[in-house]
Amino acid sequence: MPDYSMNDIVLVRYPFSNLQVFKVRPAIIVSAPHISQDVFIVPLTSQITDLLPGEFVLENWKQSGLNVASAVKRGIYTIHQNLILKKVGHLAQKDQTTLIVSLRSWLNLT
Repeated sequence: MPDYSMNDIVLVRYPFSNLQVFKVRPAIIVSAPHISQDVFIVPLTSQITDLLPGEFVLENWKQSGLNVASAVKRGIYTIHQNLILKKVGHLAQKDQTTLIVSLRSWLNLT
């Protein structure tokens, strides 16, 4: 099974409630390397308006391997690595810094 690193941008199979149909969406790995095959992800969306506090549009979305302007959505999910289809890129340093600020805000960490 491939290893994924923090700040990798990946395509994920998000299951619907019946667990038989999937939707493919981009996400960012936000967990550090671990022996578990589960990873924490933050979803991305092409809907870049009406964002909630802490959500933001990636400044370097194209450089990071995405095809369209994308925003980080508030949400942290745990998924098994087998739901990851492939790595498409890596988050640019400036967007990594903004993501850290958002994560701290969402979790009320100082």
